[in-house]
Amino acid sequence: MTFRRVVTAKNKDGKSVVVSDGASPREVALKHTPGFVSAPIWSISGVPSLPHDGRDPMASEGTLLQPAGGSTFLVVTFPPDAVMTSPDFRPELAGPEHFAAAPGIAETFEMDNPGMHTTPTLDYGVVVSGRITLELDDGATVDLKAGDTVVQHGARHAWRNPNDEPATVAFVLIGAETP
Repeated sequence: MTFRRVVTAKNKDGKSVVVSDGASPREVALKHTPGFVSAPIWSISGVPSLPHDGRDPMASEGTLLQPAGGSTFLVVTFPPDAVMTSPDFRPELAGPEHFAAAPGIAETFEMDNPGMHTTPTLDYGVVVSGRITLELDDGATVDLKAGDTVVQHGARHAWRNPNDEPATVAFVLIGAETP
């Protein structure tokens, strides 16, 4: 799946224009986790400044976790959990792909509890399509459907898709100050 990303700004004459229109250069469909798509749309390490300098922050590699005040906008499609529980699933091949697709975020994942992680961010999420389950500490779960939103304050969590169809969630992660 390709997510269309339209970027606008003002030209040298102050007129609003389309700067780019197409997929993010960092969007990737994972080969070893079929159906998993990571689409980092935009990222900024601090307070934005205007006018736009013309650079595409997604044109180069780097962490998706930004310092306090920075932000990342990404869209993720989660395949059904059956993909990861299939006898054909090879975590030793899938793991490196996840690290490449979501640098910074992937390093927060707990090896002894697959999928669980905590990021030093305030996260806004909206379920764009499908149904997905947000798992919190001690197995507490919240079932979400298209149109539902989540605000997470650095909470330990995992995204589970026990359903038969993929689920797509759009996220904005804002780097937070932590003690």
